[in-house]
Amino acid sequence: MDVAEDMDIEQQQPLPNTSNRFGIKNSIQTNFGNDYVFQIVPKADRSSRIVSTYNIAPKLKSYPTGQYIGECNGHSSTINQIDFSSPRVLHSCSSDGTLRAWDTRSFQQVFSVSGGPSQEIFSFSFGGANHNLLVAGCNSQILFWDWRTKRQVAGLEESHTEDVTQSHFIPGYDDRLISVSVDGLMCLFDTGGDINDDEQLVSVLNVGTSIGKVGFLGEKNQKLWCLTHIETLSTVGVLFVWDWKDERTVASFEDARPLASKSWMTDNVDYFVDCHYSVEEDRFWVIGGTNGGSLGYFPVSYKETRTIGPPEAVLCGGHESIIRSVLSGVPGETMDNHGIFGWTGGEDGRLCCWLSDGSGTSQSWISTLALISEKTRKKSRPSPY
Repeated sequence: MDVAEDMDIEQQQPLPNTSNRFGIKNSIQTNFGNDYVFQIVPKADRSSRIVSTYNIAPKLKSYPTGQYIGECNGHSSTINQIDFSSPRVLHSCSSDGTLRAWDTRSFQQVFSVSGGPSQEIFSFSFGGANHNLLVAGCNSQILFWDWRTKRQVAGLEESHTEDVTQSHFIPGYDDRLISVSVDGLMCLFDTGGDINDDEQLVSVLNVGTSIGKVGFLGEKNQKLWCLTHIETLSTVGVLFVWDWKDERTVASFEDARPLASKSWMTDNVDYFVDCHYSVEEDRFWVIGGTNGGSLGYFPVSYKETRTIGPPEAVLCGGHESIIRSVLSGVPGETMDNHGIFGWTGGEDGRLCCWLSDGSGTSQSWISTLALISEKTRKKSRPSPY
């Protein structure tokens, strides 16, 4: 079992601002050797969740205890993305050039496609007008399969010149695909007909620097956000909001990191991990982190006024290094009836569970086993995509 059982309780002082303070419920030493906790993905029913590390096997852990359930073995190189296509089927893509599906009851492989020799697959998405397309960012190409027949049906080779880091069908628009790349381009495609570079490319936005993540927000997902990579520290912190229907830039926060740092009186933002959008509240947050392992949820106003406000939630005391993945609810609320606000995973190999204690102070439950093992952890930092 990889859940540390010996816990030390550490009292922390309240933050000198009005941010909601979240304490550690549990800090789990993953025992993944020198690997990062790179991605956390829940099942739809949240009965369990997957943790992808900088490793070759996705690991399944229970919700909400974090106890190890099993893992899916088959990849021979780094896993770059994982996601559920159904409550029982997990998909993963890897730098070994394959995209695989797993039955999470038996942990056996049930599906596999390959991008070809010397290829790396960095991202994937399911969609299409007939819900039959599986698309993957494979080096600088975008490849399409019919997932029902496992047959490759198309490939876009000219739209990007460098690695495609994310590819997403737009929710509610099954035939529209967004791809982003290290080349700084966000491309919008119409996949409704014959898929080719000449006719299906609808529009392009040049961000000007390597794009790491993209997501959707606003009414009917008409807008999308993108963040630059965390490795490029000279340009990290660039946040764009793009109206893909009207083909216009809504907001460009090229100084997003300094703006967030200025509003955080107790720390500086070294990178952005992710963004979070609440459909119910129509509110948008950018999640910034420090090299020491703290996180802040910064509200973003991108309409009439373009501002980044003080953090409305702060998570600190669980990690000792850069945080790579966040799974959380809306600041001020919990994710479920367990009182859990969220989970984070980082380069220190920890998986941390957070909840609010409703007071001005915080308690951190930190595993002594985790602290001891960190002394022998290697400090090399591979590429995040």
